[in-house]
Amino acid sequence: MFKYIPCGETLPVDNVHAVSVSIPTFQDIISYEEGENSQIKSGYPRFVLHPYLKKMALHLEKKYAVDEMQEVVLVSSQDFANLIIEKYNIKQNVNFQENFGVVLIQKDTNELKSVLRFIQHVGCNLSSRFAEEYLYEKGLIDSLHAEELALKKSAKKEVLQTLSSAYQKKSIHLSTSGMNAMYTVLKTVQKIQSGMVIQLGWLYLDTMNLIEGYDSKIFYDVMDLKSIEKFLQNSNEKVSCIVTEVPTNPLLQSVDLKELKRICLKYDIALVVDSTFATAYTRVEEADILIESLTKFACGNADVLMGCFILNDKYAKYEEFFKKDLDKPYIKDIQRLAFEIRGYATRVKIANKNKDELVEFLEQKSYVKKVYHSPLSAVISVVFNMPFEKAYDTLNFHKGPSLGTEFTLLMPYVYLAHYDLITCNEGRKLLKENNIPIELIRISVGIEDIKVIKEEFDKLDYI
Repeated sequence: MFKYIPCGETLPVDNVHAVSVSIPTFQDIISYEEGENSQIKSGYPRFVLHPYLKKMALHLEKKYAVDEMQEVVLVSSQDFANLIIEKYNIKQNVNFQENFGVVLIQKDTNELKSVLRFIQHVGCNLSSRFAEEYLYEKGLIDSLHAEELALKKSAKKEVLQTLSSAYQKKSIHLSTSGMNAMYTVLKTVQKIQSGMVIQLGWLYLDTMNLIEGYDSKIFYDVMDLKSIEKFLQNSNEKVSCIVTEVPTNPLLQSVDLKELKRICLKYDIALVVDSTFATAYTRVEEADILIESLTKFACGNADVLMGCFILNDKYAKYEEFFKKDLDKPYIKDIQRLAFEIRGYATRVKIANKNKDELVEFLEQKSYVKKVYHSPLSAVISVVFNMPFEKAYDTLNFHKGPSLGTEFTLLMPYVYLAHYDLITCNEGRKLLKENNIPIELIRISVGIEDIKVIKEEFDKLDYI
């Protein structure tokens, strides 16, 4: 059932809007991270510029006679373009008359690198579906990708109703990506109750990057709430919010939410929880604000970049504040998600059942050293009792970034998310201190027949 997918193929295959890409061998991983893999022309949109956005940029360079020493950078809205221009004090010498954001930056400069990192962290990427329609209307591509969509007039309502039913909450707001939701929440919470941001746990790469932009403090151990309370007792600093994940990425750990909530109430601190791994079908009632990357389980097919945040009653009264900084998704992305989200509940139920069986199966295998898992998620992380390269290269599951797909998806998480740490002594020390195994494979368990999933792992018995 599982077949080798060549390096650089989109995941899902033959889908121009795919947010994942096949990286099937260990050598492919290293070549990609070293910038030497020319086969990878697309990938997760916040990290790899979509081919349609490249084509759009070339078109705009010609249309506006842009100087060859300047780079055209596209973002989702003029508001974000203005924010970038102001933040980095960029002088614009071209007046772009477009209904999306365009920023001109000198090529091969630190300024350009900083802007691209900012776009990655805050998730204000221009939609590939928007770019596709733009190019098609200009006659620059011959056709539109064939896909099933919900009706335009009812798509947003359908997405919100599904999420509202799952979360049992009403104040739900869509954003261009999960990171854009996190960016909006952190920025707005600071306006409501300014102060230090506390990071609890080893969190997703760009969540940690966003938190670094604030006066912040890190507590890596999600199980050690005594240290947080001791800090709060002895500190004169006001803390605005605590940010954590339930469960964490990639070790699948979960904080004692009731105890953490008690602390937050005592010190009037907002509790912000990324529940992407747990999905909307696991109630996290203690959170003041929940964040979900809808790109993952809600989509299930890895072809929509979108996120949302959910406000409890205390913060719902500040809805207008949150909306002010929110970057709204493109309608066609909402239509696609509305079609796919119809299978959300079933997808989660089957994937979780498969995960439970797979964990039990793998924990009996001599080639497995450790399985990290949580009752809250269909994602697991595995460390093998064999060379990482052999285990990774042998398995023919889809292999690339992202999670939450209907198909089982393997990701060499630390290599893709923290390659900079792997390649320096200080970084490796930090990973070791936080018990993050470098040679860990994160597995998003799919909805295939569990017998077939097990049979694929059986290959490792013969190595």
